[in-house]
Amino acid sequence: MPRIMLPLAGAAAVCTLLLALPAQAHHAFAAEFDADNCRDFTGVLTRLDWQNPHAYFYLDVEDERGNVEEWSFQTYALITLKRSGTPRQAFMENIGEEIWVRGCLARTGRERYAAAGTMRLADGILRQVGQIQN
Repeated sequence: MPRIMLPLAGAAAVCTLLLALPAQAHHAFAAEFDADNCRDFTGVLTRLDWQNPHAYFYLDVEDERGNVEEWSFQTYALITLKRSGTPRQAFMENIGEEIWVRGCLARTGRERYAAAGTMRLADGILRQVGQIQN
């Protein structure tokens, strides 16, 4: 192989690896969440992190003893939320409001963290904001 070809081959290999990095960052639902461990949550929507590739929203949920715990929920990708009729503004208009969410708990052991599937904001409309869950 001529000497000029080695640097070109090396550069091509590096470019290929860099292109693969974004693909590594995403995960399958089943890798992080347990579809057999879903439950309903009712709580006050306290904040929203609207970031790629997923949005995260936070609820203050009262447990059976009356203690308030903060739960975080991961949604679909941002573009999927927007296309399905749940833009950022829908969340922002409900900060401080009580909402209902069906979510699947994390299988990674992370506490008070779930994937949101369906949710009902204060307007009463049932929205699909994540993977369908049982």
